[in-house]
Amino acid sequence: MFSPPGGERIMSRLVVENLTKTFSIGFLSKRYIHAVKNVSFEVKEREILSLVGESGSGKTTTAKMILRLFPPTSGRILFEGKDIWKDIRKQEDLKWLRRKVHAVFQDPFASYNPFYPVERTLWQAVNLLEKKPESKKEGLEIIKESLFKVGIDPKDVLGKYPHQISGGQKQRIMIARCWILRPLLIVADEPTSMIDASSRGGIIKLLEELREEQGTSIIFITHDLGLAYYVSDKILVMKDGEVVESGHPDKVVLQPSHEYTKLLVESVPKLYRKLEGL
Repeated sequence: MFSPPGGERIMSRLVVENLTKTFSIGFLSKRYIHAVKNVSFEVKEREILSLVGESGSGKTTTAKMILRLFPPTSGRILFEGKDIWKDIRKQEDLKWLRRKVHAVFQDPFASYNPFYPVERTLWQAVNLLEKKPESKKEGLEIIKESLFKVGIDPKDVLGKYPHQISGGQKQRIMIARCWILRPLLIVADEPTSMIDASSRGGIIKLLEELREEQGTSIIFITHDLGLAYYVSDKILVMKDGEVVESGHPDKVVLQPSHEYTKLLVESVPKLYRKLEGL
């Protein structure tokens, strides 16, 4: 599993306090769905924290509130000491947040507009930079450098449309955006679940390199406890909108205290057999 370099002062980059999200549905007779219930955690500099749970556990809703896509019903989210829902209102502040907090979503196909070439998403990242390139040529060099960084030859994707490239290439291009923006925090929501097995290891390695080379913190969202065990510095297990267990991966996986966590461990056959033999 990844570990932050030793000897460094590790600060909280993100603080989530008592976060709750309730959705109301229906017109005549309203019903309420409590998607996230009183969730609290911190993400340190250079830390990879995994949110683990089955579909409907609240992990993606939590991520969308951190990305400022859903407003919380209650609680607060502090990024670099700023409450992202109260302190960040002006357009310039929002641009700052978009530069510093970036997302890699589960479905690489949904991240692109089918009517535009794929490099449009990279030009959008270039245009967010504080120090913008002085010319289009310089901007194109930044894009090419980011593609090489994620293992893509620019001539293989530039000028092509989303349907003309693979799912793995699409996901790598989204990570190339991160290389351009150099965010402090990446929210990776099931980034490997919809791409072929041969591409998954490469995506994980790219996220590791971002942490090591740029000091990026990562929230890694997954239903796969085995994957979370190998990539995380800390694991939070979510069920029905609540955090039921949290801690170092060895503690959560090797000594689970909650019945749901035990069930997740048993559902990973290779990992479970390995732990039985300890």
